[in-house]
Amino acid sequence: MGFMTYKIGDAIARYLQKPISGYEPFTRSDPDALRASLRSGDVLLVEGNNRISGVIKYLTQSTWSHAALYVGSMAGRADEDGEPHVLVEVDMSVGVVSAPLSKYLDFHTRVCRPVGLSDEDCARVCAYAVERIGCGYDLKNIIDLARYLVPLPVPQRWRRRMIALGSGDPTRLVCSTLIAQAFETVRYPILPRVTLMESPAARREILHIRHSSLYAPRDFDISPFFQVVKPTIETGFNYKQLHWSDLPSLDGDPRERPPRRIRRERRRAGSLLSIEE
Repeated sequence: MGFMTYKIGDAIARYLQKPISGYEPFTRSDPDALRASLRSGDVLLVEGNNRISGVIKYLTQSTWSHAALYVGSMAGRADEDGEPHVLVEVDMSVGVVSAPLSKYLDFHTRVCRPVGLSDEDCARVCAYAVERIGCGYDLKNIIDLARYLVPLPVPQRWRRRMIALGSGDPTRLVCSTLIAQAFETVRYPILPRVTLMESPAARREILHIRHSSLYAPRDFDISPFFQVVKPTIETGFNYKQLHWSDLPSLDGDPRERPPRRIRRERRRAGSLLSIEE
């Protein structure tokens, strides 16, 4: 019975992991800027393109359906072409794995950085995730997996509960659960529950850590303790150096250049911009 349960769960997981045809990200990552801006401890959010991504985005009312932790190069882990693995994530078909950054360069991504995290705690967070590489995904709870197959309307108050997949086995994790648990080891907050304490002398807030299974990728985006990092801006951005496709280039063939008076007016107006539409 256990073997059959696992096989059914595995078949459902593989179906949910299949890409959706016709997916086109609104904007892709700048590979060089993304590589240059990432630091250990950053959370990389991804707009996925498979079947389960659409369900997660619906349940969380968010663009983000997957999260991976950037830990930097890991010794002995690289692709066949030598590209180092720098991410730790959970793959539904396999479990906790490492991956190269190139895996998500064609996707819409967002970098969320824990503010004020000490180097020592950052190392502990990354080590926690790396040590769990090889842990399996929970394929035994077929009911949890099967409910993603039927896109029924879900009341808003129940949606977060539906994200909490799994049978509670600590060796079987989902993407947000793994990262939330890693930050819990150093008691770094993501979206804690807040209890207000009233007294005649003082008013204070007590933070409580949510159960890790209740976290979703978007929580790192909306957390007041994580900074959204824009790689294009981090690496230096000057809008006056952009080139618009509807304006002739001033650096190309002189025969294609507009009259000097027009070029002078454009410079004065600051219209020498450069993104191709």
